[in-house]
Amino acid sequence: MLAICSDHAGVDLKEIIKAHLAERGIEAKDFGTYTKESVDYPDIAEKACGAVVSGECDKVILICGTGIGMSICANKIKGIRCCACSDTYSARLSRNHNDANALAIGARVLGDELAKDIVDSFLNAEFMGGKHLKRVEKINALENK
Repeated sequence: MLAICSDHAGVDLKEIIKAHLAERGIEAKDFGTYTKESVDYPDIAEKACGAVVSGECDKVILICGTGIGMSICANKIKGIRCCACSDTYSARLSRNHNDANALAIGARVLGDELAKDIVDSFLNAEFMGGKHLKRVEKINALENK
């Protein structure tokens, strides 16, 4: 299962992405927010990323105005490797090379169709392992310092 969340700036795009995921047969658990009333994105990111860390969900898509705030929050959570992406190439390589388990996108900087393409690139890509595994292990080791 995939986790998905947004702050107030990302509510509309989150609904578009959820519909897109449903069309692809991908189940997504929505961790909020559900209205355009202002919320603090760190609270939302913590809940959704917690579902990945606990194993309840495999990956998470986080949506805010730019994707930057959510990605910063997500990367503070042990076990999360989040990328803020505005293009499909970076989204694909975040999985191929970095084994990212979290994708942050910006509702105020992306069109709906590009956002869907970025999500697809992220979800369709697989971790390549090999030389990249050693690097991911070093990233993980940084969390324990």
